[in-house]
Amino acid sequence: MSSSYITTIGLEVHAELHTNSKMWCGCKNEPLAAKPNSNICEVCMAHPGTLPVPNKDAIKKVIQVGLAINGKIADFTEFDRKNYFYPDIPKGYQLSQYKFPIVSGGVVNGVAITRVHLEEDTAKSSHLPAGQAGDKGGVTLIDYNRAGVPLMELVTEPVIHTKKDAVNFARELQRILRYVGASEANMEMGQMRIEVNISVSKDDGSFGLNQFGELVDRTGSGRKPVLGTKVEVKNINSFAAVEGAIDFEIARHIEVYENGGTIIQETRGWDENKLETVSQRKKENAHDYRYFPDPDLPKLYLKEVFDLDEMKKEISGRLPSDYRTLYKSLSLKEDVAEALLNEVELSYFFASVCKNKNAEFAALASNYLVSDVLGLLKKEGLRVSTETLPSVEAFTMLIEMIQAGELSSRGAKDILPILLSDKAISPKEYATSKGLIQKNDPELLKTIVKEVLAESPAQIADYKAGKESMFMYFVGQCMKKSKGAGNPSLFQELLKEALA
Repeated sequence: MSSSYITTIGLEVHAELHTNSKMWCGCKNEPLAAKPNSNICEVCMAHPGTLPVPNKDAIKKVIQVGLAINGKIADFTEFDRKNYFYPDIPKGYQLSQYKFPIVSGGVVNGVAITRVHLEEDTAKSSHLPAGQAGDKGGVTLIDYNRAGVPLMELVTEPVIHTKKDAVNFARELQRILRYVGASEANMEMGQMRIEVNISVSKDDGSFGLNQFGELVDRTGSGRKPVLGTKVEVKNINSFAAVEGAIDFEIARHIEVYENGGTIIQETRGWDENKLETVSQRKKENAHDYRYFPDPDLPKLYLKEVFDLDEMKKEISGRLPSDYRTLYKSLSLKEDVAEALLNEVELSYFFASVCKNKNAEFAALASNYLVSDVLGLLKKEGLRVSTETLPSVEAFTMLIEMIQAGELSSRGAKDILPILLSDKAISPKEYATSKGLIQKNDPELLKTIVKEVLAESPAQIADYKAGKESMFMYFVGQCMKKSKGAGNPSLFQELLKEALA
């Protein structure tokens, strides 16, 4: 933010809900199906005489999000027709919500929420330029598999002032969507899209940001700054692009103002190749869409259908904030905690593994999960899931063996890939059969130390001459002679005694 300008940001986030069927019909909710237009029916295509039926599960998921953000759940809600023409909406209108959203208010990461409502997604348009579509020149192909997919829209208050806060908010919202099971929220797959509303206004020195990125009135009068003209950047599909769009628009607005120009209220898009925003159309207002209640859909009295107290119990203890509290109680490092938080199934898995365990056990388990398990899955091109993770019992046993000194780090790393590929294998039985159980008998290890030192007179001379790095050479040779089964810590103690 320039010292003479104030940036104000509001976000609109769209998330495709994770349901079995679409919003108004029984078609499979699989917008990325390999075959275009394979998950469609007469309702999706708005054939005459068809009637929509609301998806109860989609409504439930929006309510769960509302409860997770401490929003107010509406008693009464209805669906409205948002009228505009585009080939990706065969009805000529989008079924959405206007006056009566399902959720009002709430807070995520310190950012106030205006509303959360439910609507339907549109079809996917693919614009092919001339030369790719035969002799007729450029054409647009439309895949209606996405048409009618349940789409949640969350709108924030215009209270964000930095790109960092905007991205932190979006990341936390993504986690919440995943932890309550509302959406997979994968931005690369279009399951979560962000629209950034930005305004930049001149500042007379009355305002500034505190250490938390909050706007502060330096005059103490309690007034708010006059907002500049708002510009919307639509359909951003990565956090890096959110930052890039904000940076570009702030610079563009300031340049226009400095040159005596005027910002036009409009909708812009993010060009990933040029790393800049491009004008798409003038910004519409609500009255341009001629909203009115849909006559084919029933009015909904949510508290007559859903038990909100029971729904609160369903998500209790399952939110990112709950897992942060757990990680803090186990004294996990911040970067390790964040890595676990970013993978919902990993958080669930870790919590099960560490039940009734101490901080030492948790530190070992988290390090092996984040460093080794995630690395192995990434190498194989696999996503974290209950299918790809080892069994809770086997992994718990593995960490207990490491903590008890029965298994070396090297032995654990050898066993982990086996546990990922076969959930039925017992780490203890496998380690025993492969001779990986760590030997802790001092007399046995002393014999190995004597043998290594007897075979290394030149290295001993180097060590005593001041080459301290030779010490780890001796440890390595001891581990090699014990076939990886010797306790490295005990080897180090015995070597220090012998070399002294």
